[in-house]
Parts: sequence; structure tokens; C-alpha cells
Amino acid sequence: MAEWLEAGTKAPDFTLLDDRRQKVKLSQFLGQPIVLYFYPKDDTPGCTKEACAFRDSQKQLATSNVVVLGVSGDTPDSHASFRDKYHLNFPLLADDGFKVSTKYGAYREKNMYGKKSMGIQRSTFIIGADGRIVKVFKRVSVDAHADEVLAVVQEL
Repeated sequence: MAEWLEAGTKAPDFTLLDDRRQKVKLSQFLGQPIVLYFYPKDDTPGCTKEACAFRDSQKQLATSNVVVLGVSGDTPDSHASFRDKYHLNFPLLADDGFKVSTKYGAYREKNMYGKKSMGIQRSTFIIGADGRIVKVFKRVSVDAHADEVLAVVQEL
């Protein structure tokens, strides 16, 4: 199982398709702070609540020039439906084969009601304008998470 990346580490670059089937490369945002969050599945209760909280924080995040990127193993088409249904205002990236979530340590064994399976552990990486990870939120609890993230990026 991949280890979590930690604060101070250079964020691994990647290219993934977004909800509009456009290639998005992490390094294209160098010079701006990035909120890179990994979530298990489009249009599920916790993931919807988290995505909508980031959507609702977008004005405040934009004042700090912050880019928000959501990542899950869902397809670009699934992401597009999720984006449209909830009017999400940031890119959702399709991590086909969980390569990127594995690099960051977010793809791991999960245990739900005694049943073990592999999947994305809800987590957020805040990446500074220099491309280094500033803060890692592992095993995120959705309630108030967007506020926690906002507090960190406002310090950057």
C-alpha cells in the first residue's frame, strides 16, 4: 500500500481528463495554491456534501487565487453529470486505474462494517504556489472540512 505524501514533499505532477474531457496537468497551475481533494464516488451523500461545500467556498478561495481540483476513479461522463446536477464550479478529474490517488497515498485499503476493500480514502492535499505540499488532511470528515481548508489557504 502506498504511503501518504507528507507536507514539505514536492507534489507529483500528473495529467488526467476532466469532466469536459480536457487534459488537466497539475503543473499548469504552478504559481497558484491548489486544493487537490480525493473523494470516493460521484453523487454519493458524503462526496456531494464535500463538493458542494467547495463550490460554496469558491468566491473566498478565488480571492486567494486558489485552484480546486476534485479527483475520483469515476469517468469523465460521470463527473460531467455530477458537475451539472450540483452546479460545481471547479474541475473533477478522472483517475482511471487509481494511478494518481495511489501516488498520493489516497488509494488504500478501507474497512467498512468489517468488509475490507480497496478504494479512495477521502483526503485533501493543499499545494503551495511553489508546487510543494503544505498540508495533508487524511481521512477527512466532510462536516466543516471546506472551512478547515479555507483557513489554511488564507495563510498562504
